[in-house]
Amino acid sequence: MTIKKGDQIRVIAGREKGKQGTVERVIRDNGRVVVNGINVRKHHLKPSRSKPQGGIIEVPAAFSRANVMIICPHCSRPTRVSHTVAESGDKFRSCSHCHDSLEVK
Repeated sequence: MTIKKGDQIRVIAGREKGKQGTVERVIRDNGRVVVNGINVRKHHLKPSRSKPQGGIIEVPAAFSRANVMIICPHCSRPTRVSHTVAESGDKFRSCSHCHDSLEVK
C-alpha cells in the first residue's frame, strides 16, 4: 500500500472532497484509511461504569484509500506515488512531480 500512517493527504472524491489531514490508521485488509478530523461520525454511548453519563461522541470513520492522494512535503502538491530504487538498493516512495522522497524523517 502506498499510504502510510502519518502521511499528509487530500481527499479527492466524496462528501469531504478538498479537505486535508493526517492519516491516523491504515486498514490494509480492505484498503481503507482513517484520517484525523475527516469523515467524522457520531457514536451514541449507553451509560456504563466508565462513562456514567453516556452521551454522543464524534469518531473519525474509515474511507477508501482510492479517495485520497498524498501531498508531497517538498512541492506541496497532491501526487501519485512512484517507487524508486536507490543506488544502495533501498526502495522508497517518491513524488511523481518533483521526484523527491515522500519519506518524512
